[in-house]
Amino acid sequence: MIWLQNVLVSRGEGGVYGERTLDGYRVWDPYRSKLAALYVLGGGMELIPEIRVLYLGAANGTTVSHVADYTGTVYAVEFAPRPMQDLLEVARRRKNIVPIMADANRPDEYAPFMEAVDLIYQDVAQPNQVEIAVRNLVFLKPGGHLILMLKTRSVDVRRDPAEVLSEARAGLERRLDVVDVRWLEPYHHDHAAIVCSSR
Repeated sequence: MIWLQNVLVSRGEGGVYGERTLDGYRVWDPYRSKLAALYVLGGGMELIPEIRVLYLGAANGTTVSHVADYTGTVYAVEFAPRPMQDLLEVARRRKNIVPIMADANRPDEYAPFMEAVDLIYQDVAQPNQVEIAVRNLVFLKPGGHLILMLKTRSVDVRRDPAEVLSEARAGLERRLDVVDVRWLEPYHHDHAAIVCSSR
């Protein structure tokens, strides 16, 4: 990861979402991106040009654009039509982004467009976030990683966020090794990152 003056940045064409630049690099804002928050808080895994990423819940491409600055190929899955329009514009300017309009609950829908990936990054705000992650493990290489951004209030707004996190972790541990868990305060309230590696 690239840090300038203790600020997380990425290479690449600027102006994707009005982000600041620093010495020609794009500032990766932890308040706008949960993945940036994870890195600022000392977590995450190194993104390098050799890796391929499956990004579930790509939205309008804010974080996708930074991930693409670091990595080889990003398969960006988004279901909603309006964010997909923005994502297509981001992909137009970055040739290593493959935008896929599909439901992350249905990996069979986009399997024909996929190859094995080194990292699955999931930011899908649905109650069955763990189930979605497990369904997509079919694309993960041996020794690959999963980063799940758990929005606890989307799982169950009535339950204690710590309880929701504990349950999500237990669900992932049935299939993966959990290597890091951390809350994303103060950048994202009631969100936690769960970093796993495949066995």
